[in-house]
Amino acid sequence: MRQYAAPGDGPHDRAPRARDLGRRNGPYADASGTDGTGGGAGAGRGPRSGGHGAGHGRSGPEGSGGGTGGRRPGGAVRVLRWVALSLSVLVLGTAGAGYLYYEHLNGNLTRKPLTLGGDQLKHRQDADGRTPINILLLGSDSRNSTRNVELGGARDKVGDEPLADVQMLLHLSADRDSISVLSIPRDTRVTIPECTDPEDDTVHPRTIGKINTSLQHGGPGCTVATWGELTGIPIDHFMMIDFAGVVDMADAVGGVPVCVRANVHDPNSGLRLEKGETTVRGEQALQWLRTRYGFGDGTDIGRARAQHMYMNSMVRQLKAGTKLTDAGKLRALAEAATEALTVDDGIEGVKDLYDLANELKKVPTDRISMATMPWEYAAGGDYVVPKPGEAEQVFSLIRDDVALDGKDPAPKKDTARETRDPAAPEERITVRVLNGTRTAALGPVNGRAGAVADELRRLGFTLAAAEPTEEPRADTTLSYPDESLHGDALAVAEAVGLPERAVRRSAGVEEITLVVGADWREGATYPVGSEKPDDGERKAPKSADMLGGEDRGCMDVNPRYTW
Repeated sequence: MRQYAAPGDGPHDRAPRARDLGRRNGPYADASGTDGTGGGAGAGRGPRSGGHGAGHGRSGPEGSGGGTGGRRPGGAVRVLRWVALSLSVLVLGTAGAGYLYYEHLNGNLTRKPLTLGGDQLKHRQDADGRTPINILLLGSDSRNSTRNVELGGARDKVGDEPLADVQMLLHLSADRDSISVLSIPRDTRVTIPECTDPEDDTVHPRTIGKINTSLQHGGPGCTVATWGELTGIPIDHFMMIDFAGVVDMADAVGGVPVCVRANVHDPNSGLRLEKGETTVRGEQALQWLRTRYGFGDGTDIGRARAQHMYMNSMVRQLKAGTKLTDAGKLRALAEAATEALTVDDGIEGVKDLYDLANELKKVPTDRISMATMPWEYAAGGDYVVPKPGEAEQVFSLIRDDVALDGKDPAPKKDTARETRDPAAPEERITVRVLNGTRTAALGPVNGRAGAVADELRRLGFTLAAAEPTEEPRADTTLSYPDESLHGDALAVAEAVGLPERAVRRSAGVEEITLVVGADWREGATYPVGSEKPDDGERKAPKSADMLGGEDRGCMDVNPRYTW
């Protein structure tokens, strides 16, 4: 592996891998080499077999025609969205246990390519040369084992390509002062980029579908690429887990305290609890995490909040060291975690999980924030879409390394304008303009891309050109392919009044590309009033349903499910 300076040691030429970030004198220091040859059973091991096929699962892509595809929100077959919750904390437990049998644990891990949809997005450094770490946590609904069928039901789905029904991004700030966790609902309608299956070289074409189906387009690397296309957020690692892994891990930590405001019984999940606090273990933890109708208003908002409460409680326990004080429990957690995990090929073994754990441990629980992407139902209710303005607000906070809780002690210095290359003359900047004004309720504004391209040419960008391709987008975005064009992109944005938060680097474009979204259906310049707020005032909107790491409240119960 390439040598890499630790955070704060100066400029870096790539996004950090896990082992680049931790100590070099920890319990694994002598267990493997650093030259790429490795010393453990898992060193240098390629991905296991069992890749994804052409995507003929039970919830295939919608296609450009906008068909529904996938499951309806709240359908009879509820996939356990919760399965990725433990991923963000498993490294805390694995770190303490890994030294017991390092080589064996390395052999448990399955590794796959990080991204299948083009070049990996890269971070911009802060003023001290540091970069954040973004880990995509995925939960697969695979029924391709006897135990997963027993836990998840739906025996008729055995052999189907799995869906990524849990998707959470864990963002560790560059200064290691905060963690932000962002969930995206499984039924969110997105653009899935072209992805090539690494197992059989099947090329899955660019399409529109529900975000959970992206896993069927070659594996978790396509889900990473889809997140990059939707959010513009660079992703450094992914971790994916299945049903059985989470149940084992819940048992391994000795249970997790949860609380409800009233007696609850949800026959759909099987959860039955008395009012107050209960420590849930094993399958009861599973029931808590899959309960939807019994909590809140019976929507995914309530279920996501219950999952975040569970996650907070587990984090507090692991950070405090409770329930994991003997080697037997540590061994059980490490075994369960590594056997259940599929990780990206940048995580070469348990040593890398140890390094990630050291980074995560630096953050106090009162600086952990969890949120759900603001969304709204599309017409017909078969899928959801990002809420205009507010979803992009959350994405831009993470891209800009601003904590979702709004508690950053001081505005972070904006180095983007100071370090970018100067813009080229307007007449030398090529700009593609696409019409993204179609929404679930409204058709596209005909000729919108042409009108904006005309305005750009009037402003001196003579190489601006409209394209007939539609790219539905709730919020206008201006993408550029590499850092050498960052200054040019900002010049285009400034010319039409587009806020800097809408400017992003994207692996899915080859030149500066302006997608005119549903938030700009008329007018020559971007609507006034959409400017980026001051950094000191920036935080997630109320629609993100924020939950802090120290929040210890009880879950609201749907009155129809009390006893």
